[in-house]
Amino acid sequence: MSELHHEVSELERKSATAARLFDIRRIIGGLFVVYGVIVTIAGISPSEADLRKAEGVHINLWTGLAMLALGLFFLIWLKLRPIAPPTE
Repeated sequence: MSELHHEVSELERKSATAARLFDIRRIIGGLFVVYGVIVTIAGISPSEADLRKAEGVHINLWTGLAMLALGLFFLIWLKLRPIAPPTE
């Protein structure tokens, strides 16, 4: 009986770890940060043609910074309010 109890508690611990690892906030935040960095780098020095298409607005720069801010928001939210381990 003790071995079964130990096995069940080990599975519960692994399940809680997997839930924290695959928290949707981590995935969304990470993707927004990665894409935000890429778009921000692309927007730092746009070509004249790109600026004309966007009517003089550095659209890639502003969009990249917004994506970075949103991604960091999700990651900070994850850090401040982690998933609570399941109660028995």
